[in-house]
Amino acid sequence: MLNMNFEEYPRFDQFKGKTILSVDYGTKVTGLAFWGVGREPFPGPYGKIIYQNDDQVCQEIKTIYDDEACDVIVVGLPLYADGTDSEMTKRVRSFAAHLSATIADAELHFQDETLSSFTAQERMKNSPRYGFKVDPKQLDALAATIILEDFIRHQD
Repeated sequence: MLNMNFEEYPRFDQFKGKTILSVDYGTKVTGLAFWGVGREPFPGPYGKIIYQNDDQVCQEIKTIYDDEACDVIVVGLPLYADGTDSEMTKRVRSFAAHLSATIADAELHFQDETLSSFTAQERMKNSPRYGFKVDPKQLDALAATIILEDFIRHQD
């Protein structure tokens, strides 16, 4: 387990008591992470959705959102290192608009996901939980976890 404390999460109080689902959108696999009451204090991987089309991914996320009584959705936004949009950024924004229409009551936020997959790979290589190696089957959910950690760490 990572050695973290609440000081590393400035938004903890702002979102305390809320259930957050993080989405690492992809056109092959979409990773999910979860943070909520009873699972505090730290976010954790939730699973993945195998991509067929945006509508299918949105519907599966809606099912999870409803089943877990989520309040907030955080979508990872793939930006270039200089903060500018990529082609995938446009695709993710379009997906997020579709997701927002599918789950109208969700509070939706974006979080820069720069290097989240790289960080997930490095974390796996250095963790006995993953056998000190990259596990492609768990990579997307761990990347979603890192996106959620970054979101909670971000100061307004």
